[in-house]
Amino acid sequence: RCCPLSLSFSSYISSTQFIHSSSSSSSSSTTPFISITPMETINLCCDHITSPISKELHVLAVDDSNIDRKVIERLLKVSSFKVTVVDSGSRALQYLGLEEDNNSSQFDDLKVNLIMTDYSMPGMTGFELLKKIKNSSTLKEIPVVIMSSENILTRIDSCLEEGAEDYLLKPVKLSDVRRLKDSILKSEGAEIRRIQSHKRKRNNDRLPSSVACHDLSVPPPSPQQPTPKLARL
Repeated sequence: RCCPLSLSFSSYISSTQFIHSSSSSSSSSTTPFISITPMETINLCCDHITSPISKELHVLAVDDSNIDRKVIERLLKVSSFKVTVVDSGSRALQYLGLEEDNNSSQFDDLKVNLIMTDYSMPGMTGFELLKKIKNSSTLKEIPVVIMSSENILTRIDSCLEEGAEDYLLKPVKLSDVRRLKDSILKSEGAEIRRIQSHKRKRNNDRLPSSVACHDLSVPPPSPQQPTPKLARL
């Protein structure tokens, strides 16, 4: 199956223009569209094939804006992520199995490697969602990234202190997404090495007793073999 050698894509999304009006003699309509200003050309050269990591990382993206969801979903898919998008913090909790202490969810069958959430959402804010995730014993290890169009230092500090992995200013850039991917892969690689090291240490701790049980250098006397004294008698 043939895939394109390169793809031009904007790594920076300008202020999103989504109102397009067309009028006719009978009626007028408003058609939403995403305006993407190409500021640099990204060579994507079959990224999903050349990537050294075989497994696909899964991102749960949370945003109440339909346009922003489409933008972040496209950026993530371009970076070879598997993406699930929801429109609210409560929907995110339902997907993760935390809504009303319900532990049975799709999360059991589909691991989430990263959660990206908008900060300002009606009902449950991204900050409140962050706190619920970090207070969960089963989900607290999942990195959470906050997205916001407001560069407020006190807000940024609060999110980072609560356990956020990063705070990204909107519009999110393709370079931001790829930096997050590199960070996740490094973290998961370090975790795999830690687990493997722990297993090797545990096996080494068991090795002396195992060897002692099978030590053939001094074999025990056979009960069927007569001792030298009985042989002389």
